Amino acid sequence: MMKIRIFAVMMVSLIVAMLYILPGAQASGPGTSPKNVTFNKDVAPIFYKSCAECHRPGEAAPFSVLSYKDLRPWAKSIKEKVISRQMPPWHADPHVGRWANDPRLTQAQIDTISAWVDGGALEGNPKDLPPAPQFVGGWAMGKPDVVIEMPEEYTVEASGPDEYQYFDVATNFKEDKYVQMAEARPGNRKVVHHIIAFVVPPGQPSLNMVPKEQRSAALEGSLKNTPFYRDGFLIRLKKDQPVYNDGSEVPANLRGFNNVDDFLTAYAPGSDYGEWKQGMAKKVPAGATIRFQVHYSKVAGSVQKDRSMVGMIFAKEPPEKLMRTRAVSNIFFEIPPNAERHKVTAYWKPSLDVNLYSLMPHMHYRGVAMEYKVFYPDGRSEVLLDVPAYSFNWQMSYKPQTPIRIPAGSKIQVTGYFDNSTKNKYNPDPTKAVRQGEPTYDEMMMGFLDYSVEPGQFAQDKNTRDYDVEAAKRFVGVWKGKPVPDAILEAVFIFKMEGDHLKGTRREWDIRRQVGGEFQIARDEYVAMPELSVEGKTLSWRTKWNLPGIEALSRITLVNDDEILFESVGTRRSTNQPTIIVPFSHKLKREK
Repeated sequence: MMKIRIFAVMMVSLIVAMLYILPGAQASGPGTSPKNVTFNKDVAPIFYKSCAECHRPGEAAPFSVLSYKDLRPWAKSIKEKVISRQMPPWHADPHVGRWANDPRLTQAQIDTISAWVDGGALEGNPKDLPPAPQFVGGWAMGKPDVVIEMPEEYTVEASGPDEYQYFDVATNFKEDKYVQMAEARPGNRKVVHHIIAFVVPPGQPSLNMVPKEQRSAALEGSLKNTPFYRDGFLIRLKKDQPVYNDGSEVPANLRGFNNVDDFLTAYAPGSDYGEWKQGMAKKVPAGATIRFQVHYSKVAGSVQKDRSMVGMIFAKEPPEKLMRTRAVSNIFFEIPPNAERHKVTAYWKPSLDVNLYSLMPHMHYRGVAMEYKVFYPDGRSEVLLDVPAYSFNWQMSYKPQTPIRIPAGSKIQVTGYFDNSTKNKYNPDPTKAVRQGEPTYDEMMMGFLDYSVEPGQFAQDKNTRDYDVEAAKRFVGVWKGKPVPDAILEAVFIFKMEGDHLKGTRREWDIRRQVGGEFQIARDEYVAMPELSVEGKTLSWRTKWNLPGIEALSRITLVNDDEILFESVGTRRSTNQPTIIVPFSHKLKREK
């Protein structure tokens, strides 16, 4: 009898359990059937939280979820994309890392949406509709404290190759600003593929100093002695450049070309705005300029106009840490024709302890996967992010739930995989070898990082830029060279390391013409150089010229281990429209 009772209880339990695992049972719940699921009560809360940032008026998505009328014709398509987990988009391996901005829906939410469509996609009682999220003037981050617009509309022709255009806009900030949030907004989404907003510090050359008709020649001139050339409105890698698919093999004299940093914010398909935690911000110095890099893609089929913009929300007080952005990149790769899974690596070895706050892969149409991995000084290694199904149309950033601490001396490796075969339906041309370049028919291999340097690692200045110690050491030595072949004196630069910082001394002189045409050296001395900024293979500094109203930005570029290029450009600032004095440059050799 006891056995029969136990068996009966087991059968009842099994029946109850089966009821709970039948399809739809969890989604609908007690007293709820697919016909009872409505947009206003059940589906709108999901859409408002997980979809509205893109699916709202003025954004790139084809319909708005803020209106039942707008989305109702898309109901079946919504169900298909949600069940297949194509929407909301998320391409990272769910087994690697934990991400604060993971938008994926729970299975219960997916079942609710599916039941709503199956039940006729009913609107429901208006009283059940929750308040819609508010977007101030279209800004996802909220109302900006300041908006910086391109100086004027730019006209994009109906057809032709892509364009990369640059626009400089003065901030007119009278004091340093610390930016808590920054958002780039395209003025015309039909043609703007991406925007990057750079901060140009005061005193550095600005496009506004160069007349429009001379800018193209100035840009081409700036590419001299670099691996790049200008093809129309695009910058591409010269075909004769050496190939290094393994970033660790790039020789020291070329590594600086892999450096890409630092920018304020960016816009790209699938990306979100820059928002940094309390106590963290990006710095925009007083008098700085915002430089827009805008990638225009001529896919609209007609002449279009654009005037993109950047909005900023300022921190209430100076931050404890400055947020920085850099790309771990390799520009010297080559993808062979018809290669199905070509591997390219890049590396960054921080010289200081850093915390990572965001990781964003960037490749073009042949990019199919990317992995971030760290090798710690104690021999351990760890995969930080794995994106096995990269999409050029969804360039997402991945923000860890807690910052990722990277101790000094670690090596961050970014590995990109490219499909240049006919199996890649997005491949522009599988028969061609592919190298680095701005157009989307070329490729890029960049792993962007938002990071901060731990406080206390800079003497008395927590706002100093991350200083590339290893790059600075390459300039150490004595460099000599005549400014012109028949110069009376030889220019001399002497660099040495003091602690972790590069210090410089240079030779300065004055020469006067005497009666009869002879020259006399009125002054010949060695003077200490001002604070040097070191970025990759370039160091730069600002000085005042002896001429009234003239200041100069000077830089030295490491051509190779035994040769440097010195360049200086003077700027007259006595008028409202600064003018550039003719640039001056010459090469110097390392003294053996």
